[in-house]
Amino acid sequence: MFFCATIFNQVKKHIASIVITAAVSAAFADTGTNSTSLVQEKTPKWESNASLGFTLTRGNSDTTLFTVKILTDRKSDFNVFSFGADGTYGENSGVENADSAHGFGQWNHLFSERIYSYARVDGLHDGIAGINYRATVGPGAGYYFLKETNTTLSAEAGGAVVLEQLGTNDDSYATLRLAEHFEHKFAGHSARVWQTVEILPQADDFNNYIVNAEIGVEAGIVKNLSLQSYIDDSFNNEPSSGRLKNDLKLVTGISYRF
Repeated sequence: MFFCATIFNQVKKHIASIVITAAVSAAFADTGTNSTSLVQEKTPKWESNASLGFTLTRGNSDTTLFTVKILTDRKSDFNVFSFGADGTYGENSGVENADSAHGFGQWNHLFSERIYSYARVDGLHDGIAGINYRATVGPGAGYYFLKETNTTLSAEAGGAVVLEQLGTNDDSYATLRLAEHFEHKFAGHSARVWQTVEILPQADDFNNYIVNAEIGVEAGIVKNLSLQSYIDDSFNNEPSSGRLKNDLKLVTGISYRF
């Protein structure tokens, strides 16, 4: 009798296991979901947008101005990867008056909901400003003062090494880096505003410093397509010989999100 009871209990457990498995499988089948797709949904995706601006005049004035910008990022629970590139080219009566190319890459690693470290690489060429090249590489730390669904505000502090050639002068030095980023997306994500500022003072000579700032607004036109307008301002307190300290650029164009 003991042996029969043991067999009977094992059979009951086996049947219960089959019933539970069948019920779970049916539930996933009803919703069109399975465990594999659930895992795939959590995999972070790259989110990118490309913007294009173009101005052409003919007649009393003969000018051409072309701008392009590409940004992409991928966010997960612990890491954020961001990359971007932009360029400007312009002519006035056949004379080049704009010639710049810029790119950056940044990796943020989150230690908590608000605290993170970062590593950043930045490169710039501006023929009109006399910057043959400027490369900035360095680590730092950041903090989110606001981190909501539609609004983020963060600040960063760190150090970097600058390698540059202004005209015919090669130079390299250590710099501090202070930065701030703000973005707000309006309901439906069809419009947004953003603002960033970055200050790079030379570590042993605060008279040599660079300030980069941007402020912009974007409004949706149709799905994935929007109208974008922003102001870029770059101030170099010790510019290349014969150049002005400040360069201001207003860009209006079409942005495509993919």
